[in-house]
Amino acid sequence: MKRLVFYFLVLINSFAFAQNEEMDFLSKQIEALNHRLDVLEKKTDDNLWYQRVGDKAFIDKVYITGPPRWKVDNPNAMGANNPLKFWSYIFIPKGLDLSKKYPLIVLPHGGVHADFTTYHTHIIKELLYQKYIIVCPEYRGSTGYGQGYYNNIDYGGLEVDDCDAARQYMIDNYDFINKNKVGIVGWSHGGLIAFMSGSKFSKNYAAVYAGVPVSDLVMRMGYYDDEYRDLYSSPHHIGETAMDNLEEYKKRSPVWNVKDFDCPLLIHTNTNDDDVNYIEVEHLIQALKAENKKFEYEVFQDAPGGHSFNRIDIKNAREIRLKIYKFLNKNLNPDNPITNLDQIQKAAYIE
Repeated sequence: MKRLVFYFLVLINSFAFAQNEEMDFLSKQIEALNHRLDVLEKKTDDNLWYQRVGDKAFIDKVYITGPPRWKVDNPNAMGANNPLKFWSYIFIPKGLDLSKKYPLIVLPHGGVHADFTTYHTHIIKELLYQKYIIVCPEYRGSTGYGQGYYNNIDYGGLEVDDCDAARQYMIDNYDFINKNKVGIVGWSHGGLIAFMSGSKFSKNYAAVYAGVPVSDLVMRMGYYDDEYRDLYSSPHHIGETAMDNLEEYKKRSPVWNVKDFDCPLLIHTNTNDDDVNYIEVEHLIQALKAENKKFEYEVFQDAPGGHSFNRIDIKNAREIRLKIYKFLNKNLNPDNPITNLDQIQKAAYIE
C-alpha cells in the first residue's frame, strides 16, 4: 500500500512538473509575442508621425550610440563592451534660415518601459511653431525594438547618458543648433531623466522642465504594489529590492541627487496624480529648498487629467503649457516664442 501511495505521489509530482514547464514555455511565448506586437505598433506609429507633422517638419530617425550595457552575462565576450545602439527621432521645423543658430529641446519619453509615440503630437507642433529643433531619444529599455533591447533597461542610470548622447549627436551633426541653448523636457519618468540630466550633465543644459517627475524610488516602492516592485527587482533590471540595496535606488532618484543640480529648473506636479503621488514631488521640492537651490515650481490642485494634466489637449492643459513655454523661452530664446493661448491654437495649423 505504501508503495502504491509513493508511486501515486511521484505521478502527481511529475504531472505538476510537466504542467509547470508547459506554463513556463507558454509564458515565454506570450512575452515574445508581446514584444513582436510592440515592434509592429512602433512601425505603425513611425508612419503616423509623417502624416501628423510631416508638412511642418523634416523628420528623421537616426541610429546612434550611448555607453555600453551596464549588465552583461559574459563581460569577456566579443562585443560585450561595445557602445549600445539606440534610435532617436529628430524634428526640424521647415523654413529655417540655416545661417542662424536655433535652440534644441531634448524630449525623453516616460514609462518604466515605454516609447516615444504620437501621443506627443500637439506638444511637438507647439515646439515646432516656436522654431525649436527637437530630438526624442528611444533610450535603452524602450519598447518597440525587441526583447533584447527591452532587457537593456538601466532605469535612472545609463538611459540618462543615452539622452545626453542624443543631445551631443545633434550638436555634432547640425551646425545650425546653438549648443549653449539646449533644454530638456520630460514628464513622469521622462521628468526623472530631465532632472537627472540637470544633475549629472548640468553644464550641457540651459533649461530643465520636470513635469510630475518620478522623484524618490525608495518612497515609490513603498506605496506601489508587488507587480510594480517586481519590475525593478527582475534580473535584467536593478535585480534587487529597495530593502536589499537601498543605495542603488537612492542613486537613481532625483531627491537624492539635488546637490549636484545646477540648471534653471521648473517643476510641475498635481495633487490628484494617480501615478506619481504628489508626496514624491513634494519630497523633491523640499530637498531642493534644503540645498538652497534656485528653481521654480507650481503645485496644481486637483487639475483635470491627473497624471497627464498638462499634456492632454484641453484648454486647462494648454494654459499650463503656456507657463512651460514662457519658462523655456526665457532661457532658450527661440525665434518665434509662444506667449499667449492664441498662438498655441495656431500651432496646430502651422504651414
